[in-house]
Parts: sequence; structure tokens; C-alpha cells
Amino acid sequence: MRHLIAGLLLAASLLPAPPSAAAGELAPVEQQIVHAVRAGLPDGLSLLETAVNQNSGTMNFDGVRAVADLFAPRFEALGFAVTWKPGEAWGRAGHLVAERRGAENALHVLFIGHLDTVFEPDSPFQTYQRLSETQASGPGVTDMKGGVVVMLLALGALQDAGILDQLTVSVVLTGDEEKSGKPLDLARADLTEAARKADIAIGFEDGDGNPATAVVSRRGYSSWMLTTRGKAAHSSQIFREDLGSGAIYEMARILHAFQEQLSGIAYLTANPGALLGGTEVVYDSEATRGNASGKTNVIAQTAVAHGDLRALTLPQREEAKALMLEIAAQNLPHTQSELVFTDGYPPLAPSEGNLELLSLFSQASMDLGHGPGEAVDPARAGAADISFTAGLVRMALDGVGLMGSGGHTVDEVADLTTLSIQAERMAVTLYRLSHR
Repeated sequence: MRHLIAGLLLAASLLPAPPSAAAGELAPVEQQIVHAVRAGLPDGLSLLETAVNQNSGTMNFDGVRAVADLFAPRFEALGFAVTWKPGEAWGRAGHLVAERRGAENALHVLFIGHLDTVFEPDSPFQTYQRLSETQASGPGVTDMKGGVVVMLLALGALQDAGILDQLTVSVVLTGDEEKSGKPLDLARADLTEAARKADIAIGFEDGDGNPATAVVSRRGYSSWMLTTRGKAAHSSQIFREDLGSGAIYEMARILHAFQEQLSGIAYLTANPGALLGGTEVVYDSEATRGNASGKTNVIAQTAVAHGDLRALTLPQREEAKALMLEIAAQNLPHTQSELVFTDGYPPLAPSEGNLELLSLFSQASMDLGHGPGEAVDPARAGAADISFTAGLVRMALDGVGLMGSGGHTVDEVADLTTLSIQAERMAVTLYRLSHR
């Protein structure tokens, strides 16, 4: 898999530069775009502060809707038709969907973001704080309210330059990216429907926080539940031919084999995140918590492990499942095992189209004086909503939002200098794409 990605990167590096401007130069309309982005920065920073100060933890439905209500007029001012899609059917607040039709046969671009954060109303981390001229902290400042502001700055600059009509743009801001609703196919139906109509998908997550990178591939994830059972008996009789080794030894055998046989496969991980064993086990998979009881002088009757599987491609995921099932089936005497998978986010596999889009983005960045852009190592990229566009669009790129560090923690800090940089890069890239 690493060789595949290296080959795709090499192919992308050989792509010709966009015809609209020579390397290191900007066309007059591109200079106008840059001026428009920079002129919009004060308002963008104010919008960012307001958005961060509105709590929108995934399960704070009113807060998620309030953030949608904050962003909706900004899209409407740019000529978008905005719709709120209620999320009762998947147990969440809902999504904001915006559409703007361009000229006939215009390139159709899908912008992807989310309204929610991991910080619920009971979190101690609630407010935006300006730390310096170049830094600010706050819940969701990079993940990803800053990304939505980057999106709006880029769109506003294209509008000011009189070229937004050269694109058809769809926007999907989900309300449950951090804690997806169920069923997942219903929770992402609006996103996949939008992807089927689009040519290109762009996600405004913060990637690995490095402004010199963007995401062309993401690993998907599946959850798995492994249950093992053995014969209960006095501990002094364990290993007896007619009793066997019990549920915990069988669990240990399987998990050890997972580690031995899967750990050397590039971009593949299988992590047991919760484990219980004993005479009686009660486990709540939704809350990922439970209770186990037993005695040291009794052979364990039941064990449960709950984990996740992450893979870069669908074939890799299915091959890993098959191997895990094979391992689980090789039971120790007088034990049984059951391994069940539930697929979550699909992988966004590396593709020539994604690398071509990265190359165009990188060229625009260099012409703007911001340096080249490189692909994030998929091992450092978690799951994200853009993965639902895999196989539905010609090109996809993610991780082009506001950059910083400490995401998902109370140390989340944004590098405010990247607000303008990211918006400039994206706006110029989109302009060049519209003229290919």
C-alpha cells in the first residue's frame, strides 16, 4: 500500500501546471481574489469568535442548530439556497445543506464541514480566547468552526471577483460528525446524495494541523465485538482435557494472534478498546462500559472485547475481517467464540484524481508564496465525512481548513495566520479548476 501511494504521488508531481498562470505568478483576477480574502479577514475572525462561543457539542441539539442559524445567513448572502435537514430519524440535531447553481455545465464542487464539536455543555472548555496576534483557543476553533469560516472566506472572495457563477457549489455541514447518528446510512444520506451530483469534494477539516499538508486518503473504520465462552469449573481443574482453558485464555489467544498477524500490515490497525471477563459479564456496547464478576478459584465462563478496525481501502478491510474471523474460529478445546463486525465510516482510498487535485492545490499555494502542499500520511488521518464521497466524485481533498493543534482537547489552539492562507489557496484553486 505504501508503494501504491508513493507511485500516485510521483504521478501527481508530473502533472502540468495550471495554464492560467505560470509558476510563481498570479493572474489579475487571482490577485483580486487574494485582496478580497484579506479584506474579509476582520469579519471572518469575528464570525469565528461568535461561532466558538456557541456551544455545539453533538448532543446539544439546540446548540448545533444555533451554529447552523449563525452560518446560514452567510451562505444566503452569497446566493445559496439554505435548508435545514432535521435529524430526528438518526437521533441527532440535523444538517445544514446549501446549494448555489452556476452557469450551465459549470464544475460542481461539494464543500463538506460540520457544526458540532466534542465539547458538550458540561465541558470546562467553553469560550474563545485570543492568546496573541496569531493564536486563539476555544472549543472547535480548528475542528471545525474555523474550517467553515475558511469556506466562507473563499466563496466570498470568488463572489467579489465576479467568478462564483462559474461554479455550482453544494455545501453539507453535518451536525453529528463527532458522534454519528444511527443508522449511519440515513445520517449520511444528504451527504452521499450531494456527492453523487458533484465532480469534486473538498473537506475543510484541520487534517494533521500542518499548513504544508492536505489529506488525499483517510482510513475507514469498523467496530468489532468478540465474545468467547468456556466451561465454568473449579480453577484447580483448568487445562483438564474435559474442561479446557476457559473464556479468558481463549480471548487472550485470539487478541494475541490479532496483534501478531495484523500489526505488520501498512495502514491497518485492530484495537481492542474495552475488555471484560469472568463468570458473568454485562456489557453495554453503546456506552462502551459494563461489569464483570467472577472468582479467582473459578474458570472464566465468558469474556467480551470491543474494538475497532481501521483500513485504507475496502479490499484491505475485507481481507482483515476474513483473517480475524479465521483466527477466532481456531478455538481452544471446550471454548467457543463469536466475532461480529459493524461497518462505520468507509475509507477514502488514495486515487489519481485525489493526487491531481492536491497537485493543483499545491501549485496554487506556491504561486501565492505559501509553499507546496504535501499529502498527509494516512496513518495520521482519522475518519471524516469526506470518506462518504469515495467512488462518487472524480477528485477529493480534505484537511484544508484552519490549522492549529490540540484538537479534541482543552488545549485546542488555532494558528490564525492560516485563516487567510487556506482561503487564498482554495479560492485560487477553485478559480483555476473552473477554467480547465
